[in-house]
Amino acid sequence: MRTTNINIRVELDENQVPEKMFWNAEDGGIENEETKATMISVWDDAKKEALRIDLWTKEMPVDDMKMFLHQILLSISHTYEKATGEEDVAQWLEETAETFAVKAAIKM
Repeated sequence: MRTTNINIRVELDENQVPEKMFWNAEDGGIENEETKATMISVWDDAKKEALRIDLWTKEMPVDDMKMFLHQILLSISHTYEKATGEEDVAQWLEETAETFAVKAAIKM
């Protein structure tokens, strides 16, 4: 069986706050790429719950975080439709993402 790795390295300050983050994806050709935020979700099948790691550096601008979250919300709508085939719910999720963008003042 073939395996691959995706790794995230986090440099912390003296208060354990992320200062810098770098990621690698063997198959994606990404090596030591700096990022200011990451959100990782995994499914715990035994407990039937999502486990999450949400990290961002203290240098992540608030407006960039708003755009990051907006794009994640849009991605969730697309993933939901692909996984379930439920276009109506996916459309509602997309509309919710657009409402977020307006309320967060990143989209008019």
